Amino acid sequence: MQTKSSELIKRTLDVAGALVALVVLSPVLALVALAVLMSMGAPILYRQTRVGRGGEPFTLLKFRTMDDVPHEVMTFEELVASDEVRLTGLGRFLRATSLDELPQLLNVVRGEMSFVGPRPLPVEYLSLYSAEQARRHEVRPGITGLAQVSGRNALSWPERFALDVAYVDERSLTTDARILVQTIGAVFSRRGISSDSAATMEPFRGNE
Repeated sequence: MQTKSSELIKRTLDVAGALVALVVLSPVLALVALAVLMSMGAPILYRQTRVGRGGEPFTLLKFRTMDDVPHEVMTFEELVASDEVRLTGLGRFLRATSLDELPQLLNVVRGEMSFVGPRPLPVEYLSLYSAEQARRHEVRPGITGLAQVSGRNALSWPERFALDVAYVDERSLTTDARILVQTIGAVFSRRGISSDSAATMEPFRGNE
């Protein structure tokens, strides 16, 4: 469990690391932005409201990987179900390499996310969690996390939430360092990018 001092250290490392990464990776960010613009047109970034620490909503940033649709004529589940059709060739590459996640470095700088923590999920799920599952919101969500290095989207929702809560209980700077190292291997192996029946993950429908 992190103390207040270790949480401060983590936040300092998050901001410093994100700022350095934004500078070092600026050529990559520019190339991906150009590729998205040429392939799919504007907007370059995908924005979605996700749930952060304390259940507070924030706007998650990603590089766009799908053809756009008028969201106002589709329900959330219809939109998720259309992911496989809307996902472009470039989008598949960006997801496989996790390059689509790079804009979240800005979320880290803004204090909405951390490098390591439970992945932020859509606000539509907020009312569906059990009290135990909702504990995932006791910490800042992360670009990567324990669930991401343990199977990612190939995990079931109960498995994923159990890992999220385990991270909340066991979090430390040492744990974060281990997860970051494991993330490198997970990215290169490209394991768990999608579930067996969806382009990413089947929508969470609650605890039935």
